[in-house]
Amino acid sequence: MSDFAEPMNSELNLESELVFDAELFRGYAGRRLKAAVAVATLWLFTALLYSVDWGRGVVLIGTGIMSIQALRVVLAKPLTVPQPLLSTQPANGDHLPATGKAIAQPLAPQDFTSWPYVSLLVAAKNEQQVIGKIVESLLHIDYPATRYDLWVIDDYSTDQTPQILDALARRYPRLNVIHRGPEATGGKSGALNLVWPQTQGDILAVFDADAQVPEDLLRHVVPMFDSEAEAQSGYANFRIGAVQVRKAIANASANFWTRGQKAEMAFDSYMQERRIAVGGIGELRGNGQFVRREVIAQCGGWNEATITDDLDLTIQLHLLQWDIGLLFAPAVEEEGVTSARALWHQRNRWAEGGFQRYLDYWRQLAKNRLGWKKSFDMASFWIIQYMMPVVALPDLAIALIRHQLPMFGPITMLGIGLSFWGTGTTLRRAEPTSVWSASVQTVRGTVYMLHWVLVIATMAMRISVRPKRLKWVKTTHGSA
Repeated sequence: MSDFAEPMNSELNLESELVFDAELFRGYAGRRLKAAVAVATLWLFTALLYSVDWGRGVVLIGTGIMSIQALRVVLAKPLTVPQPLLSTQPANGDHLPATGKAIAQPLAPQDFTSWPYVSLLVAAKNEQQVIGKIVESLLHIDYPATRYDLWVIDDYSTDQTPQILDALARRYPRLNVIHRGPEATGGKSGALNLVWPQTQGDILAVFDADAQVPEDLLRHVVPMFDSEAEAQSGYANFRIGAVQVRKAIANASANFWTRGQKAEMAFDSYMQERRIAVGGIGELRGNGQFVRREVIAQCGGWNEATITDDLDLTIQLHLLQWDIGLLFAPAVEEEGVTSARALWHQRNRWAEGGFQRYLDYWRQLAKNRLGWKKSFDMASFWIIQYMMPVVALPDLAIALIRHQLPMFGPITMLGIGLSFWGTGTTLRRAEPTSVWSASVQTVRGTVYMLHWVLVIATMAMRISVRPKRLKWVKTTHGSA
């Protein structure tokens, strides 16, 4: 693998590596005021469109422009990825799962010294039900044991997580366990920042405690960071700083909510792949994210002033002119939440973090530091993902008062159409299923995803009037 040298010294001098533009990090203050201004502006804009004769014409023109981008996305073909490295287990070498067109020659199994060194990071808080399984699986992945290390950060757990980890560390000397005390700050980002300078990896991989990681995952991911492999794949003209692995729901058959999350993850990966293919924005999703060490150094570590470290890091990478790739298969599975209450709290956190990043980096985004392709892509999907839910209430209220159709109906229909097509396409691609089954799952998933309208609309109003107290918020997991 030509791009990688030997592991870095664990005594990393951060000051010598930080080359980021400090201007990127000036936007964290005043979020509540910025949120209030953003919501008020969008509501006033909605009222203005109703007050002028040409309001609907503006919306139709905007919908037409966005439809061009949507059509480009729908017609785009997922980029081919480099061929995976050969298995370290000779008996399995003839049965490598395919991720796409075979295009790069894998390394010989004995040539392990040239394989990238990977550091696996797991931040855990009160994860006694699942922590043992993730540790065991990561210690037995199909990758040379001399080319990766595993670090688990116990973030002041109050259950049996610390004891389980200490017992595992005594059993497995390769397991590095770090315990954080009650004084620790920064949540998950703080936990990752405590550990990553001590690691050796050229690539840093982050997993949630409930992740179910395929044993061959690293052999598929690491070639995507190699310049020679990239040159022979669909990523030839990309500057890959991070790779997100497709996420799937392990307990999808549990109930309506988990089936909906399965469809949601399918639609997310569909949009990710094709937005990347047309030069748009690839995004990180936390669980199953792989990032170059030099990129984390450029960003000064994970942002401890945000509630969604993955979405914040996404913006930083693109502003620093890096690209994010997506690996469709194999996927990393995680446990979906099983109740409406848990879903509400989890999605509110995701929605707030997603909205927050635009408030933090709006100046840099407005300066087009992303470039025109990425800026147009981000603007188009910001309108669908965030603007439309925020204006939904005033749009509907004014439409009812005036006995008219909602002003933003055309954009809403465009978003629903994209969701329906993308979800059905990916569900059939991810697993063998009939057209009828995929259609039923798609309709159910599309109905389920309408909850985002309520989540984002209420979130935007809430953060406009209430300050946010940053803290670790985790999802409760069942037994593995």
